[in-house]
Amino acid sequence: MATPVRRPAGRGSAVRRTAVGLATTLVAVGACSAPAAGEEAHRVSAASCADRVYTGMTQAQRVGQLFMGGVAAARPSTTDLRTLRTYHVGSVMLTGRSSAGTAATKKVVDGVRAQADTVAGHRVGLLVSTDQEGGQVQVLSGPGFSVMPNALTQGTWSTTTLRARAQTWAKQLKAAGLDLNLAPVADVVPASLGTRNAPIGHFYREYGHTPAVVTSHTGAFAAGFRAAGVMTTFKHFPGLGQVIGNTDTTANVVDSVTTASSANLQPFRSGIAAGTPFVMVSSAKYTKIDSKHLAVFSPTVINSLLRTKLGFKGVVISDDIGQAVAVRAYTPAQRAVDFLTAGGDMILTVKASTIPAMVQGVQARMAASASFRTTVAASVHRILTAKATAGKLTCS
Repeated sequence: MATPVRRPAGRGSAVRRTAVGLATTLVAVGACSAPAAGEEAHRVSAASCADRVYTGMTQAQRVGQLFMGGVAAARPSTTDLRTLRTYHVGSVMLTGRSSAGTAATKKVVDGVRAQADTVAGHRVGLLVSTDQEGGQVQVLSGPGFSVMPNALTQGTWSTTTLRARAQTWAKQLKAAGLDLNLAPVADVVPASLGTRNAPIGHFYREYGHTPAVVTSHTGAFAAGFRAAGVMTTFKHFPGLGQVIGNTDTTANVVDSVTTASSANLQPFRSGIAAGTPFVMVSSAKYTKIDSKHLAVFSPTVINSLLRTKLGFKGVVISDDIGQAVAVRAYTPAQRAVDFLTAGGDMILTVKASTIPAMVQGVQARMAASASFRTTVAASVHRILTAKATAGKLTCS
């Protein structure tokens, strides 16, 4: 998040075979350190498990895996929970604020997990996430949770200290039942811009003002989480450090500085090399990379730069495209379809009420386009592979 508030069998079978073939080559995405040669068997196993679960799913269940829907961390509404269940939504984000602590949060999460879909008699585990960066961006607090300082403060610590404290914070999230943190922030805010940078600098969400500091400290943060078995998300690709406006509250946010070879991409490049399972794409426009599309809808940003040039093979998640002002000119259906078409995988909407229209848009496009069906199948496989790697799928 950019701010702290935050087909039937038959003709589709060829598409499924193509996607299954792709999935067997996907790198498992559950680790945040450079993969070792000895992990290859686990990668293949995770992809194979994903294949088997995918094969047993209905089309509606597959489409549901493409979504992460927001629910209130303190007390999810019955309406939002019903929407997630009805549309087979595969991942959840705890939003708002809760000061109830780890034990109470675990009860909330357990209740949400209980409504997950089953395939071949086994639950397809939900991924449950939140924004737990520190400072003004800490959704979960109270008994069992540390008070996390902002990232700019974390950036003054040694990487050894940050890694150790991040491991502690991750253990707290795990105790509360969460699998994924939508952090760290890998955006580099120049010192000359500082707090005038509304989405990041204003809230001291950056680890520092140079690529070197942000790279070392996002790496330490992610390594601590990996050690505790909680996944991380490098955000907001290709960076929100050079903008003024906040995409959550402002339209037409433009970065006219960043290029496809900017030094400020180094934190993302390093995180990808270390195996980050998720990368979040921003909703700003980068005129020196793709002047025609917002990054979240840009094949150039996602497929050409992130996937091809930087070699990311994990799950590409959107920033919130449910209620962010940056995407308000697009219908919910257009947002979902355009993001997937551009190469994205998981659609994040903090506003669960937008999910029905988004799902209907995706299903309509699938009915009309074989290439889009192939794209969707590949995305579902990436997501299921991430779940298998995180131990959220059961394969006998």
